[in-house]
Amino acid sequence: MTTPPSTSHGTFQGTDVLRWPVVGLLLRWRHFRTALQLVLLAVAVVIVVHGFIGPEIASANLATVLTWVHYRGLLVVALLAAGNLFCTGCPIIRVRDWARRLHVPTRHWPKRLGGKWIAIVLFAAVLFTYELFDLWSLPRGTAYLVIAYFVVAMGVDLLFTGASFCKHVCPIGQFNFLTSTVSPLEVQVRSADTCRSCHTADCVSGHRPGGRSTPIVQRGCELGLFLPAKVGNLDCTFCLDCVQACPHDNVALGTRAPGVELADANRRSAIGRLADRPDLVVLVLLFVFGAVMNAFGMITPVYRVEQWLTTMTGGAPEAVVLGILFVAVIVIAPIVVVGGAAVATRIVSADARSPWRITARYVYALVPLGVCLWTAHYAFHLLTGALTVVPVTQSAVIDLMGWPMFGEPLWRWAGMRPGKVFPIQLGFAIFGAVGSIGVAHLISLHDHPKRAVRATMPWAIAIAIITVAAIWVLFQPMEMRGVGFGG
Repeated sequence: MTTPPSTSHGTFQGTDVLRWPVVGLLLRWRHFRTALQLVLLAVAVVIVVHGFIGPEIASANLATVLTWVHYRGLLVVALLAAGNLFCTGCPIIRVRDWARRLHVPTRHWPKRLGGKWIAIVLFAAVLFTYELFDLWSLPRGTAYLVIAYFVVAMGVDLLFTGASFCKHVCPIGQFNFLTSTVSPLEVQVRSADTCRSCHTADCVSGHRPGGRSTPIVQRGCELGLFLPAKVGNLDCTFCLDCVQACPHDNVALGTRAPGVELADANRRSAIGRLADRPDLVVLVLLFVFGAVMNAFGMITPVYRVEQWLTTMTGGAPEAVVLGILFVAVIVIAPIVVVGGAAVATRIVSADARSPWRITARYVYALVPLGVCLWTAHYAFHLLTGALTVVPVTQSAVIDLMGWPMFGEPLWRWAGMRPGKVFPIQLGFAIFGAVGSIGVAHLISLHDHPKRAVRATMPWAIAIAIITVAAIWVLFQPMEMRGVGFGG
C-alpha cells in the first residue's frame, strides 16, 4: 500500500488548486470562508422564517424544498466534485465564532465521550425521525430541526474548546467526512522536508508571529489534524485554516486518487489506524446500510411491508413497526452480509485474525458504494425537483413582501421525469460497486498479497448483494416527495 504523495515524497507531485489563477486566489482569500458562511446563514434564516410563516404544503415551502430537495442533492454533488465544501461554509461555525467573542470555552471534550458514538446515535435518530414523522412534508418541523441544530452546536462549542461539535456530535459532519474520502481533492503538505524543519506546528497549534508568548492571530486545525501525519479527508472540514496559519506557505489543496485512503492501514493524525476504531466501523455500516433504508422508505412497497408487520405484531404502533424495519436493515443485515464476508475471507485466505478484525479492516471498502447509493437517492429528488426552487421562491417573496416582486409563481416548473432519472441512479449504483470492489482488492493486496483475489471475492459478493438490493429499491415506484405541487 503506497502512502500519499505528501508523506512519501519530498515534494508534492499533484495539482494544487490553491495555485490556480482565479479559484486559487479565491480559496486563499482570508475571508473566503466567512463569505461562504454568510451566504449559507442567510439561506438558513430563510428556511426557518418561511418554515414558520409559509404554507404548510411541503412542495410550496422553502423550508422543505431547499432542505430536502436542493441541499441534500447539492451536498453530494459538491462532495463528489471537489470535497467537503458544505462543512467549509457551515453557518453554524460562523455564529459560534461570533458567540465565542463573548464567551471563550475552557473545557476539553471528555475522553470517555471520545470518538463518533454520539454522532452515530444522532445519525440513526435523524434517519428514524425523518421516516417516522415524514419530515420532508413538515415545513415547521424542518424549521425546528434547523434551530435545534444551531442550539445544540452552540451549547457544545461554547462549553468545549476546538471543534468538538464537528468532531464528536454532528451527524451531517460525519456524513460529509465519509463521503469526502472519495473526493478528488485533499488538504496536503507541499514539501515534507519543510514540515520536518518546522518547529512551531502552526498548522495545528495556530500562528503566533511573535513566538509562543504572543497571542494567536490565526488558529490552526480545530480538529487536531497535524498535516505531516494527516492521511486523507476524514475529520477534515476543508476550513483551510491551516493554509492561513502555515508561515511557510507549505499547504496544498491537491488532487489525489479518490478512495485510495480507505485502504491505507497506516496511523493517521488525530484518528489513529482505521482498523482500531470500532466507532468508525459502526459509522461506516450505518452510512452504507442507512442509504438502503432511507431509499427503501421512499418507495411504495414499504407500506405493504409495514402493513404486514403491523398485522404480525398485533397492531403495534408505527414507531415499533418502523423500529423493526430499521433493526432488520441497519443491524441484522450488516451482521449477516458483512460478518459473512469476514468469516469467508478468514477461511479462504487462512487469515489468523478474528472476524471482527477482518471486518474492521475491510469495511471501509464499502464506503464508495454507500456514497453512490446516497447520491443515487438524492439525485432522484434533486433532478426531479431541480426547478421547483423558482416558483417556491416567487411564492415566498409574495408571502414575505406582500407583492410579486419576482412575478407570479411558475408552478409548472419542476424537473426531469422520474423515468429518465433511473438510468442515472443505476449508473451511480454500479459505479459505486466497482469502486468498492477496487478498494477491497487494494486492501487484499496489502494484507494477503499472495491470495489477494481469493481474499477479495467474499467482499465482492457482499458488495454485489448490497448493490442488487439497492437497485431493486431504486427500480420501485418512488414517492414524489417535495417535487410536485398541490399534493
